[in-house]
Amino acid sequence: QVQLVESGGGLVQAGGSVSLSCSASGAFFRGFVLGWFRQAPGKEREFVAAIRATGERTSYGDSVKDRFTISRDNSKNVMTLQMNSLIPGDTAVYYCAASRLTYITRLAANYIYWGQGTQVTVSS
Repeated sequence: QVQLVESGGGLVQAGGSVSLSCSASGAFFRGFVLGWFRQAPGKEREFVAAIRATGERTSYGDSVKDRFTISRDNSKNVMTLQMNSLIPGDTAVYYCAASRLTYITRLAANYIYWGQGTQVTVSS
C-alpha cells in the first residue's frame, strides 16, 4: 500500500514561514515525480511545485515562485516545501502527490498517489 503523509501545517502570520513535509512509504518514492498542490475553500486545486525524481529540476506555480522552495531526500523518502513570505492568499489545504511520469507535470490528473492534506492558514 502506497501512502503519502503530509505534516507541518498550521497557523502563521503574514510574512512568516512554514515548512511542510511529505513522507512516503515504499521504494517507488525515489523514481517518481513529486508535487505539491493546494486547494482553498470554493476554489479549484492549484499546482504549487514539483520536483523530478533525482531532484535536479523543479517547477513552481506563478503565485509562489521566489517564495517557496521544494526539495526531496530520497534516502529518507521525504519531500519538503519551504514556504516563506506567506500571504493570506496562501491559505489552503496543501497536498503532496506522486506521479509515475518521468517529466514534471502541473496537471493534478497526472498524479496517482495523494496524501490526506495539511491545513495552512495565514493570518493578516
